[in-house]
Amino acid sequence: MSRSAHPAGPRHADVLPEGHYSAPPADLNTLDPKVWARTVGRGQDGVVTVGGLDVKTLAEEHGTPAYIVDEADFRSRARAWRDAFGADADVFYAGKAFLSRAIVRWLHEEGLNLDVCSGGELATALSAGMPADRIAFHGNNKSTEEIRRAITEGVGRIVLDSFQEIVRVAHIARSEGKRQRVQIRITVGVEAHTHEFIATAHEDQKFGIPLAGGQAAEAVRRALQLDSLELIGIHSHIGSQIFDMSGFEVAAHRVVGLLKDVRDEHGVELPEIDLGGGLGIAYTSDDDPREPHEIAKALTEIVTRECEAARLRTPRISVEPGRAIVGPTAFTLYEVGTIKPLDGLRTYVSVDGGMSDNIRTALYDAEYSVALVSRTSDAEPMLTRVVGKHCESGDIVVKDAFLPADLAPGDLIAVPATGAYCRSMASNYNHVLRPPVVAVNDGASRVIVRRETEEDLLRLDVG
Repeated sequence: MSRSAHPAGPRHADVLPEGHYSAPPADLNTLDPKVWARTVGRGQDGVVTVGGLDVKTLAEEHGTPAYIVDEADFRSRARAWRDAFGADADVFYAGKAFLSRAIVRWLHEEGLNLDVCSGGELATALSAGMPADRIAFHGNNKSTEEIRRAITEGVGRIVLDSFQEIVRVAHIARSEGKRQRVQIRITVGVEAHTHEFIATAHEDQKFGIPLAGGQAAEAVRRALQLDSLELIGIHSHIGSQIFDMSGFEVAAHRVVGLLKDVRDEHGVELPEIDLGGGLGIAYTSDDDPREPHEIAKALTEIVTRECEAARLRTPRISVEPGRAIVGPTAFTLYEVGTIKPLDGLRTYVSVDGGMSDNIRTALYDAEYSVALVSRTSDAEPMLTRVVGKHCESGDIVVKDAFLPADLAPGDLIAVPATGAYCRSMASNYNHVLRPPVVAVNDGASRVIVRRETEEDLLRLDVG
């Protein structure tokens, strides 16, 4: 007899077959450097350290849960992207991954640009001193107020996402007496090998103007006719958490094809091409991301080859890494609360956070690693599911992971690679207070986003 689906979704809690999870690692105390921030290691006492500070000290000073950011690692990754692409290309950090004023200052100091996709992100960037001409403004439904502020502040580019927005941006720029630099975001019909919710270049989704049917060509036609717009290039973004470069090759081929058509019809060679971001990081030891210099070499060769074939000058390339910079630089520090063994299944380990500080597992079925960090252990590995404190059975942080069998309440565990999309998507579900973001560097820690208080929670409740 067939089993009908529950209205809320598939039956995720059915008993899983033997072997649905990977074998335990040989040593549960080992920290895979591919997954953890670069200054993370274990001290002689077995306690994990980052930036010269141990996690027990961090928990005592800042409480748990907390996002712990390795500042030296962040800066190093930012420099690696900048150096990989060099002076003839532009690297825009994707602020949606995680943005704060400290992050903006680090980016500015390391020579990166910034892309934003809301008025709040723009305000954060400007308040922290990012020059407006180094900011790109994205978004599929920018408000009139957001567009006007972007134009009056002098942002370097606005990425146009629809026919209506072409007219809207042109009208506001004209009213402000400005000529606004813009790119047109197109969807190139590429199916990136990623989760449905973060694939962004297939045609049946909300972003961009389709290349199919001549719509993108018509968008270019209209933008070139408007004196208040300076069309500088074409933008394409195929998705997120991507390891396979073949999707970028197809996207570049189709974008360059559009550039050739624009030249042939209008006698104009657009000077820039933005291939977006979306490059993956290692959330588990099974992931194998590419280094920035490998990505830069591959993308540059793809665009150069396609332009040579089309007899076009090679345009200036832009890329937009967000997750690839900030994702690996942080981990979330939790305290273990309750431990509940379920015979024949697994042990549920509840922590003092959950889906309010990391929604990705529930939203994307994301996979993470986890480790005991307040001590080492020689106990046998036990299969666990790390869960939060919220009133949802789907409140899962790490679906299947091995932790030592002597794990106890009060132990500290940490989930690495949580720098991207965890704090930026955090919520107050169940009126839980959002955790702080703590930067660690050279043996010192400082709060860059403070922990919420009950006063913060109640301030917006007018009663």
